[in-house]
Amino acid sequence: MNELPINAGLLLAGLLFLTGLLGVITRRNILFMLMSVEIMFNAAGLAFVLAGAHNGQADGQVMLIFILAMAAAEVAVGLALILQMYRLNKTVDTDVINRLRD
Repeated sequence: MNELPINAGLLLAGLLFLTGLLGVITRRNILFMLMSVEIMFNAAGLAFVLAGAHNGQADGQVMLIFILAMAAAEVAVGLALILQMYRLNKTVDTDVINRLRD
């Protein structure tokens, strides 16, 4: 079987993580920020799986399961908070909510 070099996989994971980080920094909509955090979680999971496969152990896959569970909990709590913010402020734009706070 033709294997992908670990450097290429880690480069892909790094690019995914940077894409998610850029999305968190530049976006003002809380839903897009939540999706960017999910991209960052998936990039970390990919890096764990690649490292585990490189070492020939299942540790990376176990960590991926924990990351997916944590991401699911983060989505549940995040969406509940977003719904509450929308009910109170009628917007999910973080700049508008910051202005209302002052």
